[in-house]
Amino acid sequence: MTWTNNGLLRTLPEKDAALVRSRAELVTLDQDQTLFESKKPITNVYFFESGLSSEVVFATKSIEVGCIGHEGCSGVPVLLGVDSSPHKAFMQAGGTALRIASADLTELIDTNRAIRELLLRYAHVFMIQIAATALADGRYDIEQRLARWLLMCQDRLGDELPLTHDFLSVMLGVRRPSVTDALHKLEGNRAIRAERALITVRDRAALEEKAGDSYGIPEAEYRRLISHRENAH
Repeated sequence: MTWTNNGLLRTLPEKDAALVRSRAELVTLDQDQTLFESKKPITNVYFFESGLSSEVVFATKSIEVGCIGHEGCSGVPVLLGVDSSPHKAFMQAGGTALRIASADLTELIDTNRAIRELLLRYAHVFMIQIAATALADGRYDIEQRLARWLLMCQDRLGDELPLTHDFLSVMLGVRRPSVTDALHKLEGNRAIRAERALITVRDRAALEEKAGDSYGIPEAEYRRLISHRENAH
């Protein structure tokens, strides 16, 4: 299918995809734009065509728990029949998305088996990503965690990542100097080039070596459960 760049919607049979397409609106999302607020109703779900969103836990301190790009959609609680979340979601990097009202998507989930099964599989994959993030935060050093996060961003944005040191410190839950030191080490290994508000991936293999097995489990699960279905229709 060529009507969408979204990795979920591309796997749907045409008749089921048409149901989503009939209720969706293509929108542009700006950097830092909020997709849903903590503990407030999630009114829309966004199936991303491009860009990068971040889901963050806000407490006394904040940390990212997941990121989503063209492989998925925002508003995972809606897929599970939940209308709000303690988390907040916003755009790390602007892009476009197919926006569908949560009520409309809930109706499609309730009445269409193919859509329901696909989105529940994706909800599972996103939970695996959150678990992998918890493992990385608890068991891996900052350089490994940064390498993992840059690989995840590259998967969704390509080689040029519009990310600042301050932003990375929030995402990783560490002080800014720790991010700067880790970036310098990765740059010294020629894995990346770091400039003001821009990180360029130069050697993906070097990043993968540094990240080790902190990276790859959710990605493999996505391939196993979702992306392999695309060629079946």
